[in-house]
Amino acid sequence: MEEFEDVTEVTFDDESLNETFDELSVSQQGQDHGIGMLSASEGLKIDEEPDDTCLRAYITVENRQDVRIGTYLLVPYPDEERLFARITGLEYAQEFRSDDANEIHARRAMRSEEVDEHDYKFIATLEPVAVLYEQREELTRRMTDRVPMPETIVERATDTEEIKTGLKIPDTGVFLGHLAVGGQKVKTAAEPPTIDYRLDDSDTGGDPLVFRHSLIAGGTGSGKTHAAKNILRQYFERRYEMPDGRSPQLALVQFDPQDEYAQLHDDNDTLPAEVARQYDQENIAHGGHDDTKAFIPVVGSASYGGGHHRAEQVPFTISFSMVQSNPWLIARGGLNENQYPALIDLIKRFFTEQPDGSYRAFREFLSDDLRERLSDSGRIHEATFNAVRRRTGGFGPIFDQDAPPITDLVEQFVRPGGVSVVPTYHLNSARAKETVVLALSNLLISQKLSNDADYERIAQTPLVIGMDEAHNFLTDADTPQARKVIQSFTEAAKQGRKERLGLFLITQDPQDIADPVFKQINTTIVLNLGDEDAIKAVNIPRSLESKVPYMEKGQMVVYSPDNSEPVEIIGLSNCVTRHGRESTE
Repeated sequence: MEEFEDVTEVTFDDESLNETFDELSVSQQGQDHGIGMLSASEGLKIDEEPDDTCLRAYITVENRQDVRIGTYLLVPYPDEERLFARITGLEYAQEFRSDDANEIHARRAMRSEEVDEHDYKFIATLEPVAVLYEQREELTRRMTDRVPMPETIVERATDTEEIKTGLKIPDTGVFLGHLAVGGQKVKTAAEPPTIDYRLDDSDTGGDPLVFRHSLIAGGTGSGKTHAAKNILRQYFERRYEMPDGRSPQLALVQFDPQDEYAQLHDDNDTLPAEVARQYDQENIAHGGHDDTKAFIPVVGSASYGGGHHRAEQVPFTISFSMVQSNPWLIARGGLNENQYPALIDLIKRFFTEQPDGSYRAFREFLSDDLRERLSDSGRIHEATFNAVRRRTGGFGPIFDQDAPPITDLVEQFVRPGGVSVVPTYHLNSARAKETVVLALSNLLISQKLSNDADYERIAQTPLVIGMDEAHNFLTDADTPQARKVIQSFTEAAKQGRKERLGLFLITQDPQDIADPVFKQINTTIVLNLGDEDAIKAVNIPRSLESKVPYMEKGQMVVYSPDNSEPVEIIGLSNCVTRHGRESTE
């Protein structure tokens, strides 16, 4: 058969001879490598317009069962450069020797136990991601700017460095999970055989991404709290440089509507020892964080349990004095554009007369006599005054309760290296929950962004504000008080990177978060979402968007343009701290 070595294609009238020749000619090639070769049957083209790019590969029979949508591949150029690509489509195409759309072929297939894949071509459509090349003895990447040659051997990407470089994944940073394709971890030839996905938290390429804000979106039962705990735990011992040159540890204030995050204090007693050792090898932080405190808002007769964690409990109250600079805290929904200025005027009058006044004193201040005087002078209409008095009622159980004001506890509340969790699960009133969360978050934000802060501890500490069920507090609404809230968080998001203030939002309804805040989010982590509006709201690439409704618990899509290409990852199956409602007693 040596006489056929230079023949590219030979066919015979007898199909059995064709098969014999195929087997003999293939056997001449020796040991196979790769999974197939580039096909130019429909053209081979790299274009600036992605839709005009045509890159297809023929996959050999023995490799067909192992390739998946999303599989990462390498295609070498004649020199030492390589094209890094991913599979975006798979199809069987008609082979020359048979027609599967006829009676004879159909009956033969029905009687056969398996399909003869030699009858069909198996074609993979590739999306070029980057060109890999060596520069100063270091592997680097650039945009795809050249087309590979036809019949080039296509190989599966299995080298950790090549995959990380191709996807622009940092080698160091905050661990989020392991790179995956179709719910399966990407395997490599290294040890460990997985590829860790990390979020860059250095300031070498700009501000650390933790201060450019993150969002976790996932439906009920998707594991978003589990994922949030695992991610937040990675930040606790990290230090970040402040504008004055100091590098204190990060502080976290986590608002917790389901009373789950105080467990960051406790070890996960069910974590197997071998898994803990594996986490150590991969530089994944685990175990409870001792400097975790639960700051318990005292509201009326509400009682906090807290028997499922061992974190220290610090009771506090909201001082009514905080309303002086934030009148919207007592503005229930419904105040219009005329009534809200009247509220501001009344608050100013009250604190001028009673600088240390309480909520009860304020309610007494809104007397019928004051209404008549202001109405007669033309300052505030009688109906407007009544609306303000009605809309500011019902806050009595929230302010000035029997506990230290949070403003007296700032040194404890914001601690370098400390975690302060504010549970609101025990509060029966939605108004109380909203007031507590917004009062504290606004205190932190205003002090962080102020040029003349009253609390240096807040101003001088790198800080992350974590907010679960963020959609309940950051919803866009056409009321003056809602606009004040959104304005505050938007300013925090815009200026946070400079002042070392990060937002870490967790939600099952991302579509309800106000657009001015959402636009400032740099890192979006998406777990399973079943709602079409929610999926569209997270604004991830369409290739990943279609996967979201089918993802299992722990599967995530990460869209962080300044960190890497959009990718699928799998989070840790174990929680690195305690996670569950069982009592610790």
